[in-house]
Amino acid sequence: MNELPHHQHQSATPGLGGAPRSGAFQAAGPWLDRAAAGLDPGYFALVMATGIVSNAFFLEGHRAPSDILFAINGAAYPWLWLMTLLRAARFWPTMQADLLEPSRVFLFFTTVAATDVFAMSIGLRGFAGVALILWLVALALWLALTYFGFAVLLFRNHAEGADVVGGAWLNAIVGTQSVVIVGGALALPAAHIGRQIFIMLPMLWAVGLVLYGILVVLLCQRFFFSRIEPDEVAPPLWVVMGAAAISVNAGLVLLADGGATPFLISLQPFLGGATLAVWAWATWWIPLLLLLGVWKHGVHLRPLGYSPLLWSIVFPLGMYAAATWRLSRFVAVPALATWSSVMAWIALAAWCATAAGLAVSIWRNTAR
Repeated sequence: MNELPHHQHQSATPGLGGAPRSGAFQAAGPWLDRAAAGLDPGYFALVMATGIVSNAFFLEGHRAPSDILFAINGAAYPWLWLMTLLRAARFWPTMQADLLEPSRVFLFFTTVAATDVFAMSIGLRGFAGVALILWLVALALWLALTYFGFAVLLFRNHAEGADVVGGAWLNAIVGTQSVVIVGGALALPAAHIGRQIFIMLPMLWAVGLVLYGILVVLLCQRFFFSRIEPDEVAPPLWVVMGAAAISVNAGLVLLADGGATPFLISLQPFLGGATLAVWAWATWWIPLLLLLGVWKHGVHLRPLGYSPLLWSIVFPLGMYAAATWRLSRFVAVPALATWSSVMAWIALAAWCATAAGLAVSIWRNTAR
């Protein structure tokens, strides 16, 4: 896990002097405290990345890598919640600072998307009841974070504060569309949920699309008409592609459902056209994001080391692969199926590289 900056260590240190511990927990206690205190609020992107790559391979029919990644997520998801709860209990001032910081509060939306991606992995394996419970948890988190996050942005941001170029704000769209995907796959087939779900999910999809349009316009204006420094180019910028890809995935899930009323059925042509346009937009961003990486690390020689933010690259790659797979089935174009398979393997390679970096980081922190 990341180490705390110096000013955060001062506020977190009192929490280290708790009740005496014994045995193995006494030895592990300081490491657990460091891990919880320094937990990045966006670390649930690890679960998002692992889960979506697992799901992409499941859809492609490659069960072995899918099941391995699913097992890893089965450990990572509860572990991150345990660390989050420990951080809230023992290091609340640092967690509160993240919640009230406009540039960081939207990282908490990774809890929504991670819960939904994990729910989808469980649902694909036939445990619809458990997946539906997780979807309801994600929906509750989304409702709480949506208005809280934008309230922080409204009342606490300033001209020199959070910059849209950071890309973290787009996690709100990712969380929104993840609710649509899992809701469409799990809640719609459950008759006891009620017909109101048929109108709620297209509404959420539209909200996510409108928010994406607003934020991406600001992002493009900042990119193309202002000076960008190399250090401003960070992995969360890949969420601009990932947010578009998950919007495509959500739109295709809604298209597959076909609608429940004549009104919703009448919206299908718009839904299909908008979904294809957003997929094209996501595809257009991939070379540009690669170019930004070359510019930062190849031209300006910024070092590339492990950071939890790197999972923000893996997740968009996996989501793009899954969205392209769904699109290939919907439009019956074999070339798209081949492209989705290629992207799935690229996402897996990125996952392996990032996981290796995480393993080295954990080993170094544990050795201290």
